[in-house]
Amino acid sequence: MNLLDKFAAQRALAASLAELGGVAPIATPMDEIHSATCATIGGRRTVLAGTNNYLGLTFDAACRAAAIEAIETQGTGTTGSRMASGNYASHRGLEKELAEAFGWPACMVFSTGYQTNLGVISALADTGDFLLVDADSHASIHDGCRLSNATTIRFRHNDPDNLDRRLQRLGDDARRALIVVEGVYSTLGDRAPLREIAQVKRRHGAWLLVDEAHSFGIFGPRGLGLCEDLDLLQDVDFIVGTFSKSLGGVGGFCVGRHADLDLLRFVSRPYIFTASSSPASIASTRAALRQLLDGQALRARLWKHAERFHAGAGRLGYRLGSRTPGPVAALVFEERAQAQSVWQALLDEGVYTNLMIPPATPAGVSLVRVSLSAAHDDEDIGRILAALERARG
Repeated sequence: MNLLDKFAAQRALAASLAELGGVAPIATPMDEIHSATCATIGGRRTVLAGTNNYLGLTFDAACRAAAIEAIETQGTGTTGSRMASGNYASHRGLEKELAEAFGWPACMVFSTGYQTNLGVISALADTGDFLLVDADSHASIHDGCRLSNATTIRFRHNDPDNLDRRLQRLGDDARRALIVVEGVYSTLGDRAPLREIAQVKRRHGAWLLVDEAHSFGIFGPRGLGLCEDLDLLQDVDFIVGTFSKSLGGVGGFCVGRHADLDLLRFVSRPYIFTASSSPASIASTRAALRQLLDGQALRARLWKHAERFHAGAGRLGYRLGSRTPGPVAALVFEERAQAQSVWQALLDEGVYTNLMIPPATPAGVSLVRVSLSAAHDDEDIGRILAALERARG
């Protein structure tokens, strides 16, 4: 047996997908990008309904201008980590703006959202500490737990009672426990029961980190996320977010109610040993953040699309991953072949979505995930729903 033999299952999957011919359903090649909602795929102009571009800011004029100016004045990259030569004034300025938006004393900016969870979770929880993690959390959260020396305890997805029982078993050690959940889960689009989780957290004196990657920019009066929307910011210790969804860039951040979050800069290995974000990424993110915080019109348009799509897909008989509308709408199938068939039918109609199959999905189901954007117009939503109706067969 050699080093590569263990990939037999992946080799078989790749072969089965290749047999389908046409455009690849996984890592789909996009030949040209025309706008926030349109690309050429397989020679056809296609509506993009499978991105995380929730506010549609990737082609925003102010964001592009800021990125271009940063390249002209600061160059293409920093060539160093934040702890070395990559700690520019713009990085510190973005951290200050994010902290001020939340009214909290500390913020750390990382080079990717994945790296943020890896760096924050592994640094916060160490030997003798406990991580209480929702079982359906993103891979970056689980990998942050693996990098940590803490004891990881998984609780059932969106089950505060199960979390409560697990913390109760810890007794006084619950005060050394960090609960980690997401605001909106990216696979099914369902929301965490944050009010109930916050009550459990208070009862046991634990700590709470909420990953708002798919809810930042979308929920709350100023778009700060589900915690703001539910008036729970006073109950949360740390919020993690990403720049690659609503902010239309690349990077991530952690804001904290505790000033000592800044001390993680000295112990977080992913932070210490990764080159910092490029000046262009930071500049476009700062421009996008200003629009996000004053983005009521963008959010209103996004929610109008989400409600229309959720109602329409339900009427067509599709099983949805969440009972409530949201920017992420997952169509759930028990069989992979069903999901692949619907995905291909949509692409043939000029609509790109995400095909998600096990083991990347919970409970072994297969999904066709639709992501909506404020940059979509009413005609786009109508086209997506019409394609779904024809895909039903």
